[in-house]
Amino acid sequence: MGLATTEAWRKRLDIPNYQVGDAARYAHISPQTVSAWHKIEQRMLSERDKRARLSYLQLIELAVVAAFRKAKVPLTEIRAAREFVQKNLKSKYPFAEYKFKRYGKSLFTEYQGNDKHRLFKANEGGQLAWEEFIGPVLTAFDYEHEGIAVRWHVAGTGVPIVIDPRISFGAPSVKGTPTWIIKGRFDAGESDSAIAEDFDLDVTAVRAALKFEGVIPGSPQSRWIQ
Repeated sequence: MGLATTEAWRKRLDIPNYQVGDAARYAHISPQTVSAWHKIEQRMLSERDKRARLSYLQLIELAVVAAFRKAKVPLTEIRAAREFVQKNLKSKYPFAEYKFKRYGKSLFTEYQGNDKHRLFKANEGGQLAWEEFIGPVLTAFDYEHEGIAVRWHVAGTGVPIVIDPRISFGAPSVKGTPTWIIKGRFDAGESDSAIAEDFDLDVTAVRAALKFEGVIPGSPQSRWIQ
């Protein structure tokens, strides 16, 4: 694989590619929540033009913030934390970077001691609960060394559905096959076993994709958080 091919996907990281409705569905939040988080007065995310799609990096930071909210972290604390990390890492998308995963604990130790906001609950011994809180949040993301989150296990680490900018232009996929293609074949009347055979997939993987797309029962995508 040549350098040009290797680097081509990196050029797409900032290109608006994900509709707000789709990004919201992936992150288990409402489209209205995505819009609210982009407003200047309560900015949780990087700046985005009104009605513009989200880039891959914006999608990842949205996913991380959504995970924080699912863990019941107040918006004011997320916003303050993002500003602190952005300043210290000199990054436009701090939550999407490997440096956040690697250096976050030491950064937030400083943050805890010097800011009135408290992102982490202290345990009985007074230590920051980094592993208890942030650890589970970040397990859904695979970071490249000193780079960015190159893969999001969008339906959970135990489900074979990923969003990876290097595969299918960042569409949710199962072993390289976009979930929307599997959904289309199923909607056209094909069985899950026939689809699995055509794409060299396990039937369980096909069913996971169909659940993700909301066409068979069991989809987690209907559970919104605010």
